[in-house]
Amino acid sequence: MDHQELRDRFATLTTAHVADACIRARIPLRCAPAGLHAVVAGGRVAGRACPARHVGSVDVFLEAVEGASPGDVLVVDNGGRLDEACVGDLVVLEAQSAGLDGIVIWGLHRDTADIRALGLPVFSLGATPAGPQRLDDRPKDALESATVGDWTVSCEDLVLGDDDGVLLLPTGRAEEVLTLAETIRDTERRQAERIRAGVPLRSQVHFDAYLAQRRRTPSLTFRDHLRSVGGAIEE
Repeated sequence: MDHQELRDRFATLTTAHVADACIRARIPLRCAPAGLHAVVAGGRVAGRACPARHVGSVDVFLEAVEGASPGDVLVVDNGGRLDEACVGDLVVLEAQSAGLDGIVIWGLHRDTADIRALGLPVFSLGATPAGPQRLDDRPKDALESATVGDWTVSCEDLVLGDDDGVLLLPTGRAEEVLTLAETIRDTERRQAERIRAGVPLRSQVHFDAYLAQRRRTPSLTFRDHLRSVGGAIEE
C-alpha cells in the first residue's frame, strides 16, 4: 500500500476504528499512552514510521529526515522525558519541507505557537520552554528503532494519529486491518442513523435476547452476542 492510498483510506476512519479492527484481527494493539496528543486539535497523521532516538542534539533528526521519504512520520524517542523539549519549530519546518506527514514525539516539544502556525501535525506529551542541556552517547541503531511508551517502532510500522491518540500498525497487515476498520465504520454509521430514526440501539442489537440468553448461559459475553448479530460497538 503506497502512502497516498494509506492517507485516502485513513481519511474516512478514526484510530478507534483501526484499534477495534486490530482486536478483531488478533493483532497486538499498540496504542501510545493517553498523554500523547496532538499539539493542534484535529491533527492527523498516517505514514510509515521514520524513527530517531534523541540524545541531546538535533543532528539525529536532520539525519532521519535526510533518509526519509515523503509521507513518512518522524517518530522521536526521547524516553518520555518531561524535563526538556527535544523538538522545536525548526525541526518541524525541516520535516514539513521534506514532505513528511507529521511528527510523533515520545517526549516534549517547544515553540508551540510557531508549530501551530506551520500546520504540520505534531503529537507530543506536552510543552516546556527548556531545551536539552545534555549530550549523551548516541547508540549505533539510533535511526533503526524508537520507543513510544511500551512499544518499539521501526520502519516496518505505520503510524496513525488523530484526536484520540496514536497507534502503530505493522505494514504487512495494513490492508487487512484497514478493510476491517472500514467494515466497522460502516456498521457503526448505520447503527447511528437508525438511532436517529427512532430505533434504539438496544433494539438493533437484540439486547432483550442477550439478557435472556445470559440468564441461561452466564458465561455469554456481550461481545460474543454482538458478533452473532453483526454489531460493532465494542470491536
